[in-house]
Amino acid sequence: MNRAFKILIAAVFINLCVGVLYAWSVISRALVNQMGWSNAEAGLPYTIAVVTFALGVLAAGNLQDRMGPQKLVITGVGMVGLGMLASSMATTPFALLMTFGVLVGTGIGFAYACLSPTAMKWFHPSKKGMVNGLIAGGFGMAPLYLAPLSSALILSMGVSATFMALGVAVLVIGLPLAFTIVTPPAGYQPEVPAGYNEPAGKAASRNFTWREMVRTRQFYLMWIAFAFASSAGLMLIGNITSIASIQGNKTDVAYLVSLLAVANTLGRILMGMLSDKIGRTPTLLLAVAMQTANMLMFPYYTGEAGFIAGAIVAGVSYGALLSVFPSMTADYFGIKNYGSNFGVLYLAWGASGFMGPVMAGIVVDATGGYGLAYSISAVMLAIAGAAAFFTKPVNVDELEQKGILKAA
Repeated sequence: MNRAFKILIAAVFINLCVGVLYAWSVISRALVNQMGWSNAEAGLPYTIAVVTFALGVLAAGNLQDRMGPQKLVITGVGMVGLGMLASSMATTPFALLMTFGVLVGTGIGFAYACLSPTAMKWFHPSKKGMVNGLIAGGFGMAPLYLAPLSSALILSMGVSATFMALGVAVLVIGLPLAFTIVTPPAGYQPEVPAGYNEPAGKAASRNFTWREMVRTRQFYLMWIAFAFASSAGLMLIGNITSIASIQGNKTDVAYLVSLLAVANTLGRILMGMLSDKIGRTPTLLLAVAMQTANMLMFPYYTGEAGFIAGAIVAGVSYGALLSVFPSMTADYFGIKNYGSNFGVLYLAWGASGFMGPVMAGIVVDATGGYGLAYSISAVMLAIAGAAAFFTKPVNVDELEQKGILKAA
């Protein structure tokens, strides 16, 4: 196995370790049942973690070119492990907000931000969708084992001890892998795939800085599409067990979190590879259309078959976003400053943490159900689809002629 694939595999397994965010649905239910918190209180650490995750990605995206990815990944994994240990001692919503919401969320962002840009430098540009899909898939796959594991641990030893056990595991498994994440040596040229022909107009003709990127129309359309489309997926990921309990009177449904994780992972990998073939925008439009239809149907899901179908569609559609948007960023704005560029765009994902989960928590506490949350999400997805439709490749010559960019 060559060095490129070793780093890719290490990156996938690091994301498997730090992907604790997507197991929150199981943990939040335990906080409500065991500690008497409200749904809004139990959801707030998750929401803050989404925001600090995005801010961590932004910070690490700017720092990794100066410090190198290895130091930041080590720091990030360490923060996640220590934050989980600190969460085991939290007894109030505010304390857990600080330990999990701030410390764990920021640590996830630090690690996550450095993995894709580092791995992409080891592979040919035509593999961007595949690389981003696999690495993002590792993060999305984490609930596949974390949900049943967390559920079993919570039943046997309580939610506090579960935080401690998971924190120890992150430090023991994730930290050694973090030391392997390095950039290619100077002069490294990735292997060109057999029979590959460079498609016209696909790659960026300029390596944008983030300041140049935010002066383009494409950035704002992508930001809106990313934020509004992600909100629906995050809302379902954070509340799927609660939805099944309230809407269908289902109690033993931790498997839905795992099922959603599988679909999420497959969406990241398969839709990322599909975007390498048919383009980023068509793939994005497909994902948004699927999720919109799913939101319109979700009020009618009351049985297990409905919740299973809804979880699969939600996972695939949401997963697609986490491979298409990173690849689109590299396509439109170049690979050189990808870390800082995607860090700025990733703030859209952080904003979606408020748009989806917080809105759902308020709705369910006020109305006792998620019906209004589905309708709001469907409208936001329609806006995301419109923004995605009008997102076209950057025309550098046109921007220079209009004075938006200085001539290179």
